[in-house]
Order: sequence, then C-alpha cells, then structure tokens
Amino acid sequence: MNIGELKTLADNIRAEVAKAIIGQEEIVDHLLIALFSSGHVLLEGPPGTAKTFLAQCFSETLSLDFGRIQFTPDLMPGDIVGSNLFNFQTSTFTLTRGPIFCDLLLADEINRTPPKTQAAMLEAMQERAVTIDGETHKLSSQFMVVATQNPIEQQGVYPLPEAQLDRFLFKLLIEYPDAEEEKKIVMQYGERIGAPGPKDFGISAQVDEKTLIAAAEAVKSVKLVEDITDYIVRLIRATRETADLENGASPRAAIMLATAARARAAISGRDYVVPDDVKALAPSVLRHRTLLSPAAEIEGRRVDAIIEALVERTEAPR
Repeated sequence: MNIGELKTLADNIRAEVAKAIIGQEEIVDHLLIALFSSGHVLLEGPPGTAKTFLAQCFSETLSLDFGRIQFTPDLMPGDIVGSNLFNFQTSTFTLTRGPIFCDLLLADEINRTPPKTQAAMLEAMQERAVTIDGETHKLSSQFMVVATQNPIEQQGVYPLPEAQLDRFLFKLLIEYPDAEEEKKIVMQYGERIGAPGPKDFGISAQVDEKTLIAAAEAVKSVKLVEDITDYIVRLIRATRETADLENGASPRAAIMLATAARARAAISGRDYVVPDDVKALAPSVLRHRTLLSPAAEIEGRRVDAIIEALVERTEAPR
C-alpha cells in the first residue's frame, strides 16, 4: 500500500462514520491516527455526547473482532482477562477467555472501576498480552483500546493511575456540539425510536486485517527528518523545565508523538512529517501525561493552555 491508497482508505472510513456521527471530525481523525500507529485512545466528555456510539461506529468500519467491557465498581480483573476454570469431567483446568481477547476493545466508563481492576489493562495495552495464573497469553496484533470516561461525576469514580494514562496515545476531549450541529443531530435522531446502532445508518466495513497491516507498514515509510525529531525532543523536554508543570512528559511521550505525527502525515497524503503535524497532535498526546504545579493550579491555569504556550515558545524547524 502506498501513501495515496492509505489516504483514500482514511477518507472512506471518515465518510462511513459521518453517516451516523455529526461533527467530531477532529476526533475521528485522531482515531484514525491511533489506528494506523497502533495506539490507544481515551475519550473524555460529558454524558450524551456520543462517546460510546462514536467508538461503535468507528469499529463497525473495521473488519475486526469487537469487544466491549462496561466498567463498574464490582468488576474484577478476572472479568476482563478471563480465568482458568476446573473441568470436573476431565480433571483439568480450561482457560475461559475474557472480553479483552479481541481486536478493538471498547472500555466504557473506565474510571468507574477500582485501581486493582484498571491495572489488569496495563500489560494488555503495553505488550498486547495478558498473564493468567503465571502463563502469558498473546492478544491480537491489532489490539486497540478505545476507552471512555465522564469528567463531570465525582462520586463512584476512580482516577486512572498515571502509569495507565501513559499507555494511551491520545486523550481526546469531546465537547458539546455547536447550535447548528445540535439541530442536525435532533433532526437525524429525533424521529427514531430506541437506540439505533451503526448498521441502522448503513455503516459497513471499509478495511480488513490484511489492509490494516499494509497501512501500518505504509506509515513506517513516512520520513521523519532529524530536524523534526529534534523539535519533538525539545518540546517534550520543555514540559519538564517549565515551572507551570509539576511533572513533564516521558521519553515514551516523545516516541508516541513521533509515531502519531507520521500517521497524521500519511492520512493527509504526505510521505514526510512537517512541524504542523507535531503542533496539531501535541495537546492530545501531552495533556494526560503532565500535571499542573501547585502554583498554576491555584491560579486556575489549564494544562492545555500551558502546552499550547510551550508549543508557541518552542522554535519549529523551517
């Protein structure tokens, strides 16, 4: 697959998702970038902004095995990864696989489950494998997590640990639609009874596993010159040197930002990365990997505003 074919594929996926999702073009672009760079995505937004439905529509465009976990306070690690159950007929233990054994996993309301259960996702997200009773089981090479969380409710939720947040390529903030988009949403959904699914809007698969593998290989061919690499490193190091942030981003963040910039260039039809690719992706790559300093928190500063200021101050190559 060449870059032109990858761009056409991305355009087809965008068009299919747009049959059911009004607006959210930037969010869909980030999902595409994560898909083609083997990353995971955390969607954060208030209730009723179609976070779950967006993930369902996106997965419907892919010919991959889809799984869903509704996270609740009583969910146990075994409910996610599975367990070995004793078979009395054969006197042996048999592995019962959990819903994590899939290609694309929707982790719905991931912040509603305790840290012990959240930690069951760490190995899967980093190594695409899970360990059950001391035995490691490989997950799909296409394994991708799309997690959702609600930032409004404070009761019955558990903040994700920093180690798990760092496994997500992007943290995407879903806002309320503007007036015109909301009007279109009401017109499209107001006449329907019940909760429609992606297939009700004619969404069909646009890609298979073989094509996804070819697309990932095409992304690897995108050129990342030394000047752009230096720019990414300087930007990441700037998050550690500013007094506005208590903790800066890790080297993993630099690697992920570089990989995502390549994928963004590819879906834009380019075989080379430009500084604008890095600038466009920096907030979504860094917002969940940095912490405000106490002084900045008292002043009511926002992480996104600080990151945007760092991007403006960091000189980009010409």
